[in-house]
Amino acid sequence: MKLVIQRVTSAEVAVDGAICGKIGRGFLVLMGVGHGDTEEDCRRLADKMINLRIFSDENDKINLSLGDVDGELLIVSQFTLYADCRKGNRPNFIQAAKPEEARRLYEYFTEYCREKGKRTETGIFGADMQVSLVNDGPFTVILDSQ
Repeated sequence: MKLVIQRVTSAEVAVDGAICGKIGRGFLVLMGVGHGDTEEDCRRLADKMINLRIFSDENDKINLSLGDVDGELLIVSQFTLYADCRKGNRPNFIQAAKPEEARRLYEYFTEYCREKGKRTETGIFGADMQVSLVNDGPFTVILDSQ
């Protein structure tokens, strides 16, 4: 499982021109699921993400977590995080999980974040989405289950 976490002041995702997820301050999370990923991976990475201390405190030190700033989550599925571009110019996605399993773990991950008390918005799994964001910093972190 791969997460690209972008600290944002705002973000939204739209499908066919209609906004389906929108947040203020928090994280835009691009999530890719690979072969062999599990619910345990979801819980471990979600807990790590939620507790990342990447927001500034009153002394402008990177010391606060999502919970400390009452931050929100926008989680967008993105199988292209598993693109393999080593051979030729056309990426292959052999390492990405099959859509049924990826959807199941994506939904598990988002529900787990909600159960942890985080306001969590999503895109639409498998849809052609347009994502807009204001990256704060910019600050981007990558987490990988491997």
